[in-house]
Amino acid sequence: MRTSSSPSRHFLALWFPHLPTDRLRRENPWRRAGDAPLIVVDRIANALRLTAVDRNAAAAGLQIGMALTDARALFQNLQVANAAPAEDQHLLDRLADWCHRYSPLVALDPPHGIVLDITGCEHLFGGPEAMLRDVVTRLRKHGLAVKSAIAGNASAARALARFSRGGVFPANDEDSILRSLPLVALEIEEASLVGLKRAGLRTIGDVADLPRTALTARFGQALVERLDALFGRATRPVSPLRIVPVCMAARRMAEPLIIMEAVEVLLRQLGDELFAALEKRGEGAREIEAAFFRVDGLVRRVTIQAGRPLVETAPFFRLIRERLSALAEPLDAGYGFDAVQLAALRVQRVVHRQTSLDSRQETASGVDALVDRLSARLGPVRVLRPLAVDTHIPERAFSMVPAIHQTADEALARFRFAAEAYRTGAHYLGDPPARPIRLFQPPQRIEAMAEVPDGPPMQFRWRRVLHEVALAEGPERIAPEWWRGDPAAATRDYYRIEDNAGRRFWIFREGLYGHDPAPQWFLHGLFA
Repeated sequence: MRTSSSPSRHFLALWFPHLPTDRLRRENPWRRAGDAPLIVVDRIANALRLTAVDRNAAAAGLQIGMALTDARALFQNLQVANAAPAEDQHLLDRLADWCHRYSPLVALDPPHGIVLDITGCEHLFGGPEAMLRDVVTRLRKHGLAVKSAIAGNASAARALARFSRGGVFPANDEDSILRSLPLVALEIEEASLVGLKRAGLRTIGDVADLPRTALTARFGQALVERLDALFGRATRPVSPLRIVPVCMAARRMAEPLIIMEAVEVLLRQLGDELFAALEKRGEGAREIEAAFFRVDGLVRRVTIQAGRPLVETAPFFRLIRERLSALAEPLDAGYGFDAVQLAALRVQRVVHRQTSLDSRQETASGVDALVDRLSARLGPVRVLRPLAVDTHIPERAFSMVPAIHQTADEALARFRFAAEAYRTGAHYLGDPPARPIRLFQPPQRIEAMAEVPDGPPMQFRWRRVLHEVALAEGPERIAPEWWRGDPAAATRDYYRIEDNAGRRFWIFREGLYGHDPAPQWFLHGLFA
């Protein structure tokens, strides 16, 4: 993976002109037996029209947009299938995922296209020509018709792939070839295209020679922006489908790997390369993704996360083995893996500290290692830690978050803060009311009777048992959080209650007499 920007950039555009019909032939082998043209139809404006044609149908003169009745009038022997855009998109998504073996910057280019930013990646495959040849050969082996082009910007690569013979276009020849393309390669509105043709213009070069002011006044800013994008005067950003890794180590095999022991050996080697690159940056990996590319085109990805930055291969390898052994669908090599990648998706600066004399740091590191292993085996959402929340509403004082997102030291500091805030309740000096060790969520409804409307209860009934109040302390008033905009929220008055049997409860009245229509009593917690 390149580590510095290059003055010349290269983009690879792929276009699958017969993607729907190629998908149907891949899914239904019986369709390959006959030479009858295969077409895909959909209902458009109350008529069945062709939305895709295979190579045989295109060679016979059938075109997208033609009515099915007209197509049948020309050819009696037709294979007709209904359009399935969702399945076509699923196949395109899988192809885009497969293309990550060539570059981490892969984006969809609708309709039925993919664009890759291969800057700095070409030399890994022997140059742009060898890379393009490898891509096209592999795709055609899977029964896909593809047109491709490599150019200096994404827009030019797209136009050359779709409206020329394709190939690798050097920078000194790119402009002249773009100028020779037909007007349809501009991909502008039909009205503007018709206007350009009526003006006697036939190629992109004819349009590019005209004054920009006249073009903008006659056809709008979109045409000028399209020309700027084609000739590299304006940059068209490529939005990658996946997170661009910080560092990456990859290996492509001449012979596919089938034995999992060999895959584990390769993972160790790639781990050594990845952590060596991270060490030069002074960073450790918090999230690593392993990608396995099978010969049949299937891609499996396994991600591991760590509470502390990983800086060595040994702890990473333990985590990846735990993760692989816990997969619901085991990693299957099938006919073999021909490429494997390790990518550091999240990194953190590594600060080396001296070990404390009381071994607290070793204990925290052991806890972090345990959290990493449990998270790898059970999943991050099943291994949780408490997180303090800045609120005075008791049931919102803390939340549970994946433990993998914070180290043991951070978790201990936050938990102590949450416990102190929960214990003290109101933020006042002195001796504030204590909090119970057990909270009910949600609070449980009770029937209570007070001597005065705003006073503590004299008795209350909870779970069909009547409790006589011996001692009461309070109230501690907690107002609703006005910034939440909850009209149903009401002020709470909390009381610490002890009954005749010595049992202690935490009770509150929600609502104020004379202000709210019907104040209600709730039991929120139990003291030890």
